[in-house]
Amino acid sequence: MNPGFTNHFLLPLLRGVLQIAILLLLAPLLPGIVNRVKAWVAGRRGPPLLQLYYDLGRLWNKGIVLSTAASPGHLVGPAIAWVAILGSAMLLPLGPGDALWSFKGDALLFLYLLALARFCTASAALETGSAFEGMGAAREVSFAVLSESALITAILALAVQTGSLSLTGMLAPVPNPSAGLLAAGLFTVLLAENCRVPFDDPNTHLELTMIHEVMVLDHSGPPLAVILHGAALKLLVFALLLAQAVLPLNHLSLLPATGCLLAAMLVITLLVGFAESLLARFAFRRVPLLLTTAFLFCLFALLTAWKGVS
Repeated sequence: MNPGFTNHFLLPLLRGVLQIAILLLLAPLLPGIVNRVKAWVAGRRGPPLLQLYYDLGRLWNKGIVLSTAASPGHLVGPAIAWVAILGSAMLLPLGPGDALWSFKGDALLFLYLLALARFCTASAALETGSAFEGMGAAREVSFAVLSESALITAILALAVQTGSLSLTGMLAPVPNPSAGLLAAGLFTVLLAENCRVPFDDPNTHLELTMIHEVMVLDHSGPPLAVILHGAALKLLVFALLLAQAVLPLNHLSLLPATGCLLAAMLVITLLVGFAESLLARFAFRRVPLLLTTAFLFCLFALLTAWKGVS
């Protein structure tokens, strides 16, 4: 085989396939860790660590029950949302390595892909004509106005700090005083974007207080499996973004950087579990205040980065 073909085409292809496989297989582990932390804090045994893997396998073998009011968009929406979230994951570098898909301005595509996933999920919820699912979709997009503002501000802070318009360059920060502000803002956005406590309770079954869970009430079988895996993958994406936005992993070699990244993601997942165990769900009127606080954290990080550059 031609060595040039191997170096320029085959090895990058194999690396890309391996990286995608790691992302897809690792994602369901994070909700399992969160549930184990919650069970440990409550003094319970809790579900197995790999419970979501079992649930996904069971759902893929079930049939699909559709509402008579639902159009094909009810099935297409979750699939497009899953692809969009996977695309956003492909834009993120893993430690000192390059992203699978990187170009100047890819941070804008990252934001748009996350917004597309939210739109498709909400649209699929509205396809059933259910008042409960419409209520959940309305809450989802209402809170997204503030959470996306905080996320955009955090991306701007990273762009000003690093002078790069690509996520590969942005997520290579140097130690700076705005890291704590950025971490606090992005962690709050992580909780909101993934519908975790105190914004939402993924374990609740009371439709009047549900947000994300009420949006998927009428999904079943493989489409529900796609939604659950997409939610786990989105949690992984935000954990990767938070870890690499704060830690200067690009200054380390491959193995230490990989170890630090995995440790940071584990710490973030544990913090999500402790937050769900020690905090109560906020009333809806208090959610905008918390999201505004996250936006201010990211805004102060942006101002600190801009002041440091100037």
